[in-house]
Amino acid sequence: MPASTNAQAKNGNLLNNAGLRNTTQRALIMDIIRQGRGHLDADEVYRQAKRKQPRISLSTVYRTLQKLKGLGLIEELHFDEAHHHYEIKHPSEHHHLTCFGCGKVIEFQYPLTRLVKRNVHEAKEFDITQTELHMAGYCEQCRKNKK
Repeated sequence: MPASTNAQAKNGNLLNNAGLRNTTQRALIMDIIRQGRGHLDADEVYRQAKRKQPRISLSTVYRTLQKLKGLGLIEELHFDEAHHHYEIKHPSEHHHLTCFGCGKVIEFQYPLTRLVKRNVHEAKEFDITQTELHMAGYCEQCRKNKK
């Protein structure tokens, strides 16, 4: 089975298991986010989807992104105030670094949040179910370019 057919089948199963009807547009949007390795804004998802399905509308993309987010299949990230970015929901907790120079987003894992979650739970008896750690600065390439 070709890789694109496997991805479509996987997306279809995810949508069906989440109780959402599997449409070609929804599967395409999931595929775009998965292939883009996340961090795409709605306009970029729309541009890529339009190349494959010229009749898709921007409002369909926005509605689908909200449905997928509501079902926990994708995450909406806020790297700046101007855009929401989307990525496939990861099974493990991860965090983001954003470069002010080029806009690159780098994912990383660090045990700090596990420690914070445990300490806050013990001190405040609060069950934390989600954390978001986002740091901004300059990537190695942009630092070199500034010199």
